[in-house]
Amino acid sequence: MTATRNPPTSRPHDAAVVELLKADPDFANEYLATALEEAEQPGGQAALLGALRHVAEAQGMATVAQRAGIPRETLYRALGPKGNPTVKTLLAVLGAAGLRVAVTRDNAHA
Repeated sequence: MTATRNPPTSRPHDAAVVELLKADPDFANEYLATALEEAEQPGGQAALLGALRHVAEAQGMATVAQRAGIPRETLYRALGPKGNPTVKTLLAVLGAAGLRVAVTRDNAHA
């Protein structure tokens, strides 16, 4: 008798986030804003790169790279786990994804 395998009931976190971003592009604003707010926490910079990568994957890496004017391979490296994108690359990717950075005052330091 052959045992049948049930398909997994869960999917990888990254895939689930990309699906959410595809289904609701406006979610990218809140998602990246939260990641940016937490960038100074331990692991926060890697999480911010991951969030930006999720947004780019949801919109299509090749499309985002083309809009940003950078090679697709460079985009993958910049947003990868060991990535360290320049400010120029970061702003280009955000712009290509239809987003921009906004700065607000931290009242705790006012």
